[in-house]
Amino acid sequence: MGSTSARTNEGPGREGREGHDEGLGRRDLIRRSAAIGLITVPAMGLLSACATGGGGGNDKETKAPGGPKSEKNPLGVAKGAALEAFIFKGGLGDQYAKDAEADYKATYGADVKHTGTQQVGPKLTPRFAGGNPPDVIDNSGADHLDMNKLSTQGQLQDLAALLDAPSLDDPAKKVRDTIHPSTVEKGKHGDTFDVLYYAFTIYGTWYSQKLLADKGWAYPKTLSEMVTLCGEIKKAGIAPWTYAGKFPYYVHFNLFAQIAKIGGMEKWIAIDNLEPNAWTSNDAVKEVVEHYEELAAKKYFLEGSQGLTHIQSQTAWNKGKAVFIPNGSWVENEAAPTTPADFGMAVGALFDGTGDKMPHGTLRGEPSEPYIVASKGRNPAGGMELLRIMLSKKHAQNFATKVKSLTCVMNATEGMTLSPGLASASKAFKEAGDNLISLQLQEWYPALTDEKIGGLTGQLLAGELKAADWIRKTQAECDKVAKDDAVTKFKRTI
Repeated sequence: MGSTSARTNEGPGREGREGHDEGLGRRDLIRRSAAIGLITVPAMGLLSACATGGGGGNDKETKAPGGPKSEKNPLGVAKGAALEAFIFKGGLGDQYAKDAEADYKATYGADVKHTGTQQVGPKLTPRFAGGNPPDVIDNSGADHLDMNKLSTQGQLQDLAALLDAPSLDDPAKKVRDTIHPSTVEKGKHGDTFDVLYYAFTIYGTWYSQKLLADKGWAYPKTLSEMVTLCGEIKKAGIAPWTYAGKFPYYVHFNLFAQIAKIGGMEKWIAIDNLEPNAWTSNDAVKEVVEHYEELAAKKYFLEGSQGLTHIQSQTAWNKGKAVFIPNGSWVENEAAPTTPADFGMAVGALFDGTGDKMPHGTLRGEPSEPYIVASKGRNPAGGMELLRIMLSKKHAQNFATKVKSLTCVMNATEGMTLSPGLASASKAFKEAGDNLISLQLQEWYPALTDEKIGGLTGQLLAGELKAADWIRKTQAECDKVAKDDAVTKFKRTI
């Protein structure tokens, strides 16, 4: 997943937001917590990120005693030290995590308590506030914890020891040398690496290879070619596009990355950093948003898309009611129940625009599915060890087999027979080379992107908002966050 969640990811959200069947839940808790500023309440039908409470630095800790460190136990996990894992159970499921937990249990002779849920934030907010969080958490989905607040409160374990530990496959290699470099950059708050994004999600425009082949259509290379093809598709009685209208920030998976490709990463980083006029002074923003305005004006979106969930839009797409859908690579696993056997799921690279700063074939591919270890948990060493187990080639391949998605472990799928969607994503990833786009705005400020900008995007795609107004209002919303001292800000340089 493709979670952050978006994914989102997945219950609705960024790269790991792969499911939303359980709904909000715990509404009384949410309202009470919102009243004292612990979490934000969903607005306008869109889900916000759950922020966490305090926990403070003076809570008594009842941690498992550390064990002796050795070549095979570099993190010093105590034999018999019980572990509690809280795993987001969305489009990726949670069996892959259970499989890794079984290896932890066998190695350390320890009990593992496993919880699979789509309500990570609502269920864990009171536990962090009470100083008794679980040891390791897959913090994905729409109802995820606010990792920015957790990090600033000292609630997240520094994972530097994990990065410097020997890998399970080759003790001569450190874990950091086996994972994609962007994993380390994306998982930092300031200079501290405290989030491991386990999956590697390929975002883009997804389609059926069989449908395009049967109709004699070629995947377009440019924005203008896409508009032309959409006209042909509509004449054939099929909708060119559909999307999750109830969660329109799914469209941002493409829209944001398209801006970065055309305008260049330097200008996108200004957007990530909430700089003044970052949206309004960027010509790429105008070009891309006007492209979406044109698609809406020409009615190239499946009628009724604005009322669809992510699952409903994917089902319509699987049934051939629409040709294209913006999504992340978790979609193959999530949409499996309704995908025809000969569908030939595939993903295309970003489209070329005018005077692009990045070449053809550029792709948005970045770490996703955020795992955190609670610094105030009973067994943080065990939490890190579970992640080290998951970062072995064995479990990276198990993940690819079970959920049809890549992990951050480099070259883990070489030699494997891959499913159509995963094979296409892997091919696009290799062809992109170093031309990969990684964005932070949705990770750092999910309420901004998912609710505020997402609401504007929903209006844009419904033909209710002009591109110029979308840009102006988006800039205004970003300016509000930039000036809000209650929101922790982060900066990136690359």
